[in-house]
Amino acid sequence: MSDIAIKMEMVNKSFGDLHVLKDVNLEVKKGEKLVIIGPSGSGKSTTVRCMNFLEKPTSGKVSIDGELMTEKNCRRIIREKISMVFQQFNLYPHLTVLKNLTLAPMKLHGISKGQAEETAYHYLDVVGLRDKADVYPIALSGGQQQRIAIARALCVKTPIILFDEPTSALDPETIQEVLDVMVRLAKEDNITMVVVTHEMGFAKQVADRIVFMEDGRIIEEGTPEHFFTHPDSPRVQEFLGKIIR
Repeated sequence: MSDIAIKMEMVNKSFGDLHVLKDVNLEVKKGEKLVIIGPSGSGKSTTVRCMNFLEKPTSGKVSIDGELMTEKNCRRIIREKISMVFQQFNLYPHLTVLKNLTLAPMKLHGISKGQAEETAYHYLDVVGLRDKADVYPIALSGGQQQRIAIARALCVKTPIILFDEPTSALDPETIQEVLDVMVRLAKEDNITMVVVTHEMGFAKQVADRIVFMEDGRIIEEGTPEHFFTHPDSPRVQEFLGKIIR
């Protein structure tokens, strides 16, 4: 069995005439916490969305746990291996928090209601929102909704979780509560995390490896120590100089 959770080989993605990803090669090891950073429009979110075929690559290959993703098998692989936390919370507004968390395990994985609810309450404890089980999303703050979205991703128990700028839609005062949950989650060895973020403090704290993208390409990658103390690329040095004071 491969120790590589995600492998992208010469992945290109175009939207009409717009060439967004350009020959992206990337491997993510099982249990690794990978953070992708870079300026807006650099292809970060598209990279993550190609990992689970929310965006099908125009060319190139994506493999999950050693299995090549295709249109025929992608739904099965995603259901078994990958969950995602989006910029927007994407909770079902007509369902309570508990039902938001139990829907996928019951419908997609055939888990009994009792077992699904037990799992849901466990992860509500993890994100500190057990007391919100019976409320509707509209009654929650943005930070609370995103923590529920993280709990929902955990409830399907996939080994890979993708995060696409999970704090970008939040009020500054609620960002930290979401980051705190993600920091605790990053300590779990059996979960592979790929996080697109602008939160450099989070990247320093939890990343095993950081990837910097610009203009659809990976410009540099390395450990947080390398990245924040002596990056090789002048472009990375310039970027960090502007956002770290």
